[in-house]
Amino acid sequence: MQPEFWYKKWDSNQIGFHQAEANPYLQRYWPELAIAPSARVLVPLCGKSLDLLWLAGQGHQVLGVELAEKAVEEFFSDHQLQPQISDKGAFKVYRSVAFELWCGDFFALTAEDVAGCTALYDRAALIALPDAMRQRYAEHLQQLLAPEMKGLVITLDYDQSQIPGPPFAVNDDEAQRLLGQGWQLEKLEERDILDESPKFLQGGVEWLVERVYRVSSR
Repeated sequence: MQPEFWYKKWDSNQIGFHQAEANPYLQRYWPELAIAPSARVLVPLCGKSLDLLWLAGQGHQVLGVELAEKAVEEFFSDHQLQPQISDKGAFKVYRSVAFELWCGDFFALTAEDVAGCTALYDRAALIALPDAMRQRYAEHLQQLLAPEMKGLVITLDYDQSQIPGPPFAVNDDEAQRLLGQGWQLEKLEERDILDESPKFLQGGVEWLVERVYRVSSR
C-alpha cells in the first residue's frame, strides 16, 4: 500500500476510521494493565485520534506516528495546541505538552527514536496494512520496543473476499502468529459489531468481529 493512498484519504476527508470519542476498549482495559502514569506510549498510525488525548489524560507521554501530515496538523489545531516543529531524520516531529507526533514512514523508526516507550496502543495500525506488510510491521514493532512492554492491540476479522480493505481482516490465528512469537498475547474480548458498521453492512459482509488483545513482553 502506497503512501499516496493515505494522503488522498486525508485530503478528501475520507476518514471514516476516525472515531468521535476515545475508544471504549481503551478506557475499559487500559487501567487493568497497571502501566505507570509516567510511561511513554507508542501509538503507530495514530491519525488525529482522540485516544491520544485520553492516554495523555492518564499522565502518559504519547509518541504517535502518522504518515499524513494533514492528520498531525489537524490534531494540534483541533485541540488549540501550538506545537514546536523540528526535523528528526526522515521525520517531521510536532511537539506540545504531552504529545510528540512523528510525521513520516513508521518503518523508518529506530529503537533510538522510541527509547523509553514501555507501552503500546494499536487500534488502527495492524488492520490498516495489507497482508504483505503485516509481517514486516509486526517484526519491526517488536524490534523497536523496550524489553519490558505492555499494551493493547485491537483487530477486525471478517470475510475479506466480501469487501476490500482497509481496514483489513486479521483473524485470531494471524494475530497469534504475528505477535505471539515475541510477546505474550491474551485475548480480552471479542464481539460481533456488524450491526454498528454501515460500511460493512452495505458491502454485504455477513459477520464482523472485533477483538481486543493484551500484549506484553515474555
